[in-house]
Amino acid sequence: MSFWFGHGLRRGIQSTRYPPFAESAPGVSPGRPINTEFPSSGDASETAAICPVGAITANGRMAFVDDGICIQCQRCRFGVRSPMNWQSGYEWTELPPGQADYETLPAAFAKSLHVMVVDAGDCGACLHEVKQLNNPLYNMHRLGLFFTATPRAADLLLVVGPVSENMREPLLKTYEAMPGSKRIMAVGACAITGGVFGRSFMCAGGVGSILPVDLEVPGSPPPPLAVLHGLLVASGRKLAAKSELVSRRSA
Repeated sequence: MSFWFGHGLRRGIQSTRYPPFAESAPGVSPGRPINTEFPSSGDASETAAICPVGAITANGRMAFVDDGICIQCQRCRFGVRSPMNWQSGYEWTELPPGQADYETLPAAFAKSLHVMVVDAGDCGACLHEVKQLNNPLYNMHRLGLFFTATPRAADLLLVVGPVSENMREPLLKTYEAMPGSKRIMAVGACAITGGVFGRSFMCAGGVGSILPVDLEVPGSPPPPLAVLHGLLVASGRKLAAKSELVSRRSA
């Protein structure tokens, strides 16, 4: 015990170097598949067929992936003869389909952004990744990012989960209680499109079906650094990712 106590004092808190520097430590991101041109149309079709959620579409030799549906199961990477190309980063935050630009919050929010997290029927995976932002490795407070328990003090509404019927009204009430200049960020495939839950009489099929989403963080679940990138985009300190490498749902 004394060894680890002294070891901790000597090393100090080892927070990630992101965002000033790219984080290259192993395990910070599972990566995600991106649009791929295969040697033959058969390889593309085989890859599309193995996707359990229908996120991959084959068109000739091209295979297109919808990152708003993809659950990163990696079957298209390890379960086929010709794997999909794989992007190993974490700066995935994008604009919803059909949205041309993101209206940045006023400059005063750049280093003082308060985030209200709503679990709208999440399985626990995305919520767990969001919680990691408070630990010493990610240490979101150093960047002026804070979780708040009241919508009255929230600047950003961060939603995880596909919005179950029981959470529809609480989510709407939370949004209505927020002050002006509010933004909404959907985190995870379920919050974006409904994910594996889809849309049904008990599920809204994503936040965008009932509220105007400003930013989306794909992944199932997205790693903490992807969520952190989303918060930095929301506060105007980072730019949203370009989506040329992945296909998007129709608006």
